[in-house]
Amino acid sequence: MRAVITGGSGFLGSHLCDRLIAEGWEVLALDNFITSGESNVRHLGKDSRFALERMDVSERMEVAGPVDYVLHFASPASPFDYLKFPIETMKVGSVGTNNALGLARAKKAKFFLASTSECYGDPEISPQPEEYWGRVNSIGPRAVYDEAKRFSEAMTMAYYRHFAVDTHIVRIFNTYGPRMRLNDGRALPNFAHQALTGKPLTVYGEGKQTRSFCYVSDLIEGIYRLMLSEEHLPTNIGNPQEITILQFAELIRGHFENAPPIIFDALPQDDPKQRCPDITKAKRILGWEPKLGLKEGLDVTMAYFKEQFAKNPAG
Repeated sequence: MRAVITGGSGFLGSHLCDRLIAEGWEVLALDNFITSGESNVRHLGKDSRFALERMDVSERMEVAGPVDYVLHFASPASPFDYLKFPIETMKVGSVGTNNALGLARAKKAKFFLASTSECYGDPEISPQPEEYWGRVNSIGPRAVYDEAKRFSEAMTMAYYRHFAVDTHIVRIFNTYGPRMRLNDGRALPNFAHQALTGKPLTVYGEGKQTRSFCYVSDLIEGIYRLMLSEEHLPTNIGNPQEITILQFAELIRGHFENAPPIIFDALPQDDPKQRCPDITKAKRILGWEPKLGLKEGLDVTMAYFKEQFAKNPAG
């Protein structure tokens, strides 16, 4: 089996490369490196089954030879990144998705879309089931990501219905683990970076908004099972253990002696007040649920952050 993974050197893409290589696949990773670097997949460089190519899939997507699976993971994913690269985010979710689907169709390959829980916007119900259509501000600052992913889901379903491409869609909830960038702006690396640099941990609003954090190995297991399934409609993969951001910040402080204090700032526009997956479907059709608890996952991840910071305090 040969897979093409867009965004293959990113946080999730690189872990997916690892999994497919471990399962005996050949992998071609494509990336333009605007929010990632080669370091995440450098350890695979000597494996003959792995190849990495610089390519902006919003501009072109040319792949020689047979392809069995196209997995579209390319996209800025943190608010810091997609607000910095709004046009690129919109393009990779629209033109990039169309290009990736076109490749899958031309190669008679299966297709997998990495979508997001942001499709639910600032939800009126919690936990969020796949049947919920969401509550998204289509012209707000976060819309460049939210609507790009909602469009990519619609495009994927159109290829499935109109061209009979074998497609699959995962809605990814908050995920964490090694290879996250310390400066990517999401809650965990943001708190970790602030603590490592001795700055107060910034909690937005009153910190009562909730998130649900899934360790990366659990997420990749769910993705792999969904890849091989017969399910074509979106499927939530995430950890339903809900925690407030204030509680989460306190957990991070617990990893540091003489931890800096917590300060509060204004809540960003359209910031979801609740984010928690209903994983009933994943349990039923995939036999999947997360295994690693938040404490165990944070122990591994914080050790990684501290190691990376020691190597490059300025980065």
